[in-house]
Amino acid sequence: MHEKNDQIPIDVLYLWWQNNNMRKKKTVLITGGAGFLGSHLCDWFVENDYHTVAMDNLLTGSLDNIAHLMHMKNFEFYHHDVTKFVHIPGKLDYILHFASPASPIDYLKMPIQTLKVGSLGTHNLLGLARVKNSRILIASTSEVYGDPLVHPQREDYWGNVNPIGPRGVYDEAKRFQEAITMAYHRFHNLETRIVRIFNTYGPRMRIDDGRALPTFFGQAIRGKELTVFGDGKQTRSFCYVDDLIDGITKLLFSDYSEPLNIGNPAEITVLQLAQEIVDLVGNSSAKIGYRPLPIDDPKIRQPNVELAHSLLGWTPRISRKEGLKRTFEYFSKALNGY
Repeated sequence: MHEKNDQIPIDVLYLWWQNNNMRKKKTVLITGGAGFLGSHLCDWFVENDYHTVAMDNLLTGSLDNIAHLMHMKNFEFYHHDVTKFVHIPGKLDYILHFASPASPIDYLKMPIQTLKVGSLGTHNLLGLARVKNSRILIASTSEVYGDPLVHPQREDYWGNVNPIGPRGVYDEAKRFQEAITMAYHRFHNLETRIVRIFNTYGPRMRIDDGRALPTFFGQAIRGKELTVFGDGKQTRSFCYVDDLIDGITKLLFSDYSEPLNIGNPAEITVLQLAQEIVDLVGNSSAKIGYRPLPIDDPKIRQPNVELAHSLLGWTPRISRKEGLKRTFEYFSKALNGY
């Protein structure tokens, strides 16, 4: 006669189910996960049921950007500097490397850290991707084109960069980042992706990060003079953050390993942008003033995104009018302490 087996307690069964379910989830590591773009990527992967690990040394990122994710079971945060050895326990399916100062005010203040995160940090994460057999996506930038002699900028343009100018610490860090990533792809057969990001904006930008768009919003909302460098005729092309995240995720899951532009080709002068923001804010006391153009500041910037459209079916969908409206709402609440 066989004795009846004891029933397994329901809480033990639930714990087993939960652990088994977590093992089935794909895991993604996002460096710079508490930053502007990194936090939006964390949102996307958490919402799409990935086990999401954010890593940030909080040099320019903020825990406020990911506070709403901290209670979620499929989200973790590691306070760590990727220029030091990086270890994540367990399996790791994807790595998105977004750790780096990204605005001139930051990388001019932290030139050595900027170079180190683009070189040592990238090397560490490529090594981690090899060990974990992960696919890795590297965040590059339109700044690899420098002050371009070709317009709009296509992926096959090699750029016009001053390696020893003040902006060279960021431009060359990103160019090295691309070079070592392609070396790992070719030599080690590592699955790599490289996104060249053009000017992006939206909620969670730091209003004091020194880039034109948040600076203009901060000055206009406070009724201060808007600072335009040069004559304001230099151009930029602004992509709303939701469109960028859509392009990045499409690239990650594609089979394309060469660098790819993601940005909005709608070109506008800096002076026009300042005026649009003044009109949107509606602060009649906000005026426009002019300052000397910084060294090596690009005169033109517009992405050619034909490749992204043909390979990924991607195209930006949010107009500048709508994107600026959403961003204004965010900055208004942030400045008023909501």
